[in-house]
Amino acid sequence: MRKRVAIFDDDPDILEVCAIILKSKGFDIITQTNCIDILQKVKTFQPDVILMDNWIPDIGGIKATQLIKADKETKHIPVIFFSANNNIENLAREATADHFLQKPFDISTLHEMVSNALQESTALVEQK
Repeated sequence: MRKRVAIFDDDPDILEVCAIILKSKGFDIITQTNCIDILQKVKTFQPDVILMDNWIPDIGGIKATQLIKADKETKHIPVIFFSANNNIENLAREATADHFLQKPFDISTLHEMVSNALQESTALVEQK
């Protein structure tokens, strides 16, 4: 079964580039340009990994990630917080994200980050 990645970013170009890169690596991709009804979207999509932009409309990436991580049905999903903000590590920590990725990034870094998040998530599930 192919792994699913949900990408939340308000920039259509970033969404397209990330989707192309990850689709070429065998992932199923779902993209969203806002965080309206974020929990319902995540529960419906059931992604294996989430890429969350910091500056996404409606509630923003920090609040959206906090909601995902606070919900018992979605808290296990690894969230990679990504932004061009120089303070990305602190923002990711505040958001309670599992990982962070500084924009701009290269193709191999994106793929590696998603793959590592999946491996860590799988390992945690197997330990339980």
